Amino acid sequence: MAAKVSYVVGSNVWVQDPEEAWIDGEIVEVNGKDIKINSTSGKMVVAKPSNIYPMDPEFPPSGVEDMTRLAYLHEPGVLHNLKCRYDIDEIYTYTGSILIAVNPFQRIPHLYASDMMQRYKGMALGELSPHPFAIADSAYRMMINEGASQSILVSGESGAGKTESTKLLMQYLAYMGGRSGSEGRSVEQQVLQSNPVLEAFGNAKTVRNNNSSRFGKFVELQFDQRGRISGAAIRSYLLEKSRVCQVSDPERNYHCFYMLCAAPKEVVDSYKLGNPRSFHYLNQSNFYELEGLDETKEYLETRRAMGVVGINSNEQDAIFRVVAAILHLGNIEFTKGDEVDSSQPKDDQSRFHLKTAAELLMCDVKSLEDSFCKRVIATRGEAITKCLDPNSAALSRDALAKIVYSKLFDWIVNKINESIGQDPDSKNLIGVLDIYGFESFKTNSFEQFCINLTNEKLQQHFNQHVFKMEQEEYTKEEIDWSYIEFVDNQDILDLVEKVIEA
Repeated sequence: MAAKVSYVVGSNVWVQDPEEAWIDGEIVEVNGKDIKINSTSGKMVVAKPSNIYPMDPEFPPSGVEDMTRLAYLHEPGVLHNLKCRYDIDEIYTYTGSILIAVNPFQRIPHLYASDMMQRYKGMALGELSPHPFAIADSAYRMMINEGASQSILVSGESGAGKTESTKLLMQYLAYMGGRSGSEGRSVEQQVLQSNPVLEAFGNAKTVRNNNSSRFGKFVELQFDQRGRISGAAIRSYLLEKSRVCQVSDPERNYHCFYMLCAAPKEVVDSYKLGNPRSFHYLNQSNFYELEGLDETKEYLETRRAMGVVGINSNEQDAIFRVVAAILHLGNIEFTKGDEVDSSQPKDDQSRFHLKTAAELLMCDVKSLEDSFCKRVIATRGEAITKCLDPNSAALSRDALAKIVYSKLFDWIVNKINESIGQDPDSKNLIGVLDIYGFESFKTNSFEQFCINLTNEKLQQHFNQHVFKMEQEEYTKEEIDWSYIEFVDNQDILDLVEKVIEA
């Protein structure tokens, strides 16, 4: 776009800046391909046309609600509009039918007042201020009017606020499709109450976010002919299993571990948790307590939510028994055994945690120890037992902890689905996808590869619908338009997928 604009002295422009990203100013001199700009901050800048974008002199101080109304839809124009709206607590902005949300990292009560859902009911997109309720209402109306299933994609970087936006979407859909289910417990209530349960076992504090989803979630709401919720299903993806055993500073493990350690004394004592800060899986980082969060209250609230979604008291006890067992597993240390390259529990303390873990998991102590310290290799007609050194035994211990936690999480999701129930006669559904944000850490593992590949696939989906299909439509209708440049990641996806197939 910048290359097609002829810049003259007096033009208002945006120019790239290494510190501020973009600064605005006025062109004071044009000398060939060098353009001199006097910025509003008083800084004099000389730049190339490729680093300059035109600025709208009639841009309203409070920004615009829909960015398709911007005179110039380019990066500095978009960012400036979002900032102007953010400064007046308007965190939502449209780009056509897409809603952009900027995380305020604080509560803005007036946006979610009790009457807000009623206000957005039946209103066309764009008639009221941008809001997740408007997106949810649009999806619901299209499903009812066109008889076609809908899907809402919530994507963005880690910490952008995707999970909170998903909750708001679900809250509105439950409001529109409310219907009482069996046993006096409504389907929509169960779906909403599944959030705190899944957050307790699937969310954790990260560098960017105190309540970051460490798994992807697709919620499928099923509707009957009258537009009432008649069933639901939750699917989870890519649970970050490595977090169970390895936590970077200043992050935390999954919330449920800290909740259990803060449970009433009789509960803590029954699982022999003792000093919570002594557990290896919790003390790897220098961050234990979240400021302003009452973990004891969270534990009781989670158990109450479990009851709502159909997990009975005995099952709840079993779940937390497994959580406690994982903590004890992490405190089993190993030392060299009597045989060459063998290992055994390091001391009495390690044996105590081994014995306690076996009791909680209801398995034989010796069998559990052997699963860490030995490996069985199956060959034709026989099984060979090989001793493992202390490092390998510790890796086996961590592997067991990760797989047990992963299986526990899957069981909870399946139990919630069984309790909510499916509607085999449902004709239409609305799906809400809350997926991991793009991640780039100091050390990236296979999990980051999977997460980022998923995000690249979603970006291609976005490109397909926002750029490719739209511009193809312009061409078909012979509309006078100029080609919009965008980064197409299809070649990279093709390369990665071919490597995976190979």
